[in-house]
Amino acid sequence: MNAVTRTGALSIRFVEALGELAIFQAKILVNLFKPPFRAKLLSKELHTQGVLSLSIVCISGLAVGMVLGLQGYYTLSRFGSANMLGAMVGVALIRELGPVLTALLVTGRAGSATTAEIGTMVATEQLDGLRMMSIEPVHLVVVPKALAMLIVMPLLCSLFNVMGIYGGYLVGVSLMGLDHGAFMNSMEGSILFSDDIAISLVKSAVFGALVGLIATWRGCTSKPTSAGVSAATTSTVVVASVSIIIIDYFLTALWGFA
Repeated sequence: MNAVTRTGALSIRFVEALGELAIFQAKILVNLFKPPFRAKLLSKELHTQGVLSLSIVCISGLAVGMVLGLQGYYTLSRFGSANMLGAMVGVALIRELGPVLTALLVTGRAGSATTAEIGTMVATEQLDGLRMMSIEPVHLVVVPKALAMLIVMPLLCSLFNVMGIYGGYLVGVSLMGLDHGAFMNSMEGSILFSDDIAISLVKSAVFGALVGLIATWRGCTSKPTSAGVSAATTSTVVVASVSIIIIDYFLTALWGFA
């Protein structure tokens, strides 16, 4: 009976958390269209979340593309299909690896930082001070961060894909001696905007909205202690990462049926 009780309590808490998250999302949407539009804060968050993530995204994309090109070349060579390396690298990166890995990287770097920043504001009672001055914290603090995450994620994903394809090209053409024309032609003939590039952009936008929502929500609901901020930051990375992987499956499945 104790196990049943604990399972029931966890289930109830999970449903309550989903409800709290939905209410928080509704607050963001309502405040998103309320004046004034805080362009300066949005610009700052675009720099913090986007520009400062360029290095890790570029390096990781290049490394993933090189690994994918190396392993793909060895695998395709067994079946006499090494000329299809460009298609394999391009499709794998654009459809799956690009959006998912970019979202995971940004979650670890920018998402955790967002939660820690808002959680620190909660611990130091800065959000309560804003409320006392009749300033809505969601409008001033949360909306610019969540909107910036939504904007930068597709851009970073596109950059990740470009660097990954370049890494695969370096390994396949420069290192393994694959013909340049064969690599590029196979990739161009296999990648379609409606089937590949469009789903990559949709996935990255959904992941950006998801990471921004979870990061800001966990920051605003963190306990006002150093341990609470640390727990909220860890929770953001774990919950967002698992959610990205799960939602990626459903987006891929639904896009295939569309």
